[in-house]
Amino acid sequence: MNGIHDMGGLHGFGPVVREENEPVFHSYWESRVFCITQVLDTKEIWNLDEHRHEIELMNPADYLTAGYYGRWLFAMERLLARKDILRAEEVQRRVDELSQGVQPLSPAASCARGWPLAPERRVRWGAWRHDQEVTPRFEVGERVRVRNIHPEGHTRVTAYARGKVGVVDRVNAEAWVFPDTRAHYRGENTQAVYGVRIVASELWGPQAEPNASVYIDLSEDHLEAVTE
Repeated sequence: MNGIHDMGGLHGFGPVVREENEPVFHSYWESRVFCITQVLDTKEIWNLDEHRHEIELMNPADYLTAGYYGRWLFAMERLLARKDILRAEEVQRRVDELSQGVQPLSPAASCARGWPLAPERRVRWGAWRHDQEVTPRFEVGERVRVRNIHPEGHTRVTAYARGKVGVVDRVNAEAWVFPDTRAHYRGENTQAVYGVRIVASELWGPQAEPNASVYIDLSEDHLEAVTE
């Protein structure tokens, strides 16, 4: 889907400032969100693409101000609520209790309703591929065009590459699950994934850095043959 989360190649956001001796976390709560995320990612509650799409649904102003771990927290709370594991009002109640000095509950006492998930509700996390091969449609060295698609749901095609022509640099012939459908539980649609080289001038015109290229990993359904 199109949104502020897809900022690649956009002007107006200023330079990327490199912080000298940057800490791993700028605040204690960021480390907590990181740890919670790592634990929940092993509990088969949601898949990677579903989690990414949830972040895409943030209010644009919130997305720009929440920061990296704020976006993770947003997605976690929303997904847990949607799956009836931890409701928003329960989270707010604990926030209010903690602000009043009430000590956290023990893990056993705070175990969420419906936890752990029943086997039929569990899903697999991660960038998922099957231990099998597929027959790739494109070959190394072949010219391809990134499909100019604008779906309402999740897609891994960044906006600045849509409609652009590149050359296949690498073919991953394993059976990779297609993120665009997996995010919405619309099937695995296993297919090859390609490393495509696109020259910078194709992406950004004469203002681009000379003799530069961008390499983008794209699923087969994101590409089409160049016929002219």
